[in-house]
Amino acid sequence: MTIRVLIADDQTLVRTGFRLVLDAEPGIKVISEAADGESAVRMARQLRPDVTLMDIRMPKLDGLRATELLAGPGVEDPLKVLVVTTYDVDENVYAALLAGACGFLLKDARPRLLVEAVHAAHRGEAMVSPAVTVRLLSHFTSGAEQRGAPLTGRELDVVLAVGRGFTNAEIAERLTVSLSTVKSHLTNVQGKLGVRNRTEIAIWAWRNGLLR
Repeated sequence: MTIRVLIADDQTLVRTGFRLVLDAEPGIKVISEAADGESAVRMARQLRPDVTLMDIRMPKLDGLRATELLAGPGVEDPLKVLVVTTYDVDENVYAALLAGACGFLLKDARPRLLVEAVHAAHRGEAMVSPAVTVRLLSHFTSGAEQRGAPLTGRELDVVLAVGRGFTNAEIAERLTVSLSTVKSHLTNVQGKLGVRNRTEIAIWAWRNGLLR
């Protein structure tokens, strides 16, 4: 199955660079480009791409609002949005994660990481490096409400691993369980915590002081 990608960025060189990298990868095809937030939302709703790469700062409609319109809590059939930003400490990234983005990528990332991020987003796995995860998600701990959760010991292990930025395959290897078991635990965790994806699981872990 070919992963269909929409690129939303107001910089022509960035869009061109992303397209060259992704179109050269077997199994990935860039289906369209958008130079502003309004066009991104319109195209995404019309074309229903498998993954949308969304810049933060764009004219007409910023990437935060565009992400919320496509993947936010109130969206009936949310799309998978991967936020792209220049600064890994930009507060807009925090808002993007809360707006429904499945993950984020820095614009200066290696081409291979861009490809991996698209594959991860398509699988529902946020591609966030552990170092950046710690730096960004730690900001969610301030004033967080401590909530109890009926998680089993193994589910808690999975939550901690997600919070540290590991993929499903890496979690399975670390916990010596099958990939299907990890996915099952994630499904159970999402139901118990009332979250929609692994990014929100990581935020929950940070907010409740499980990771420092």
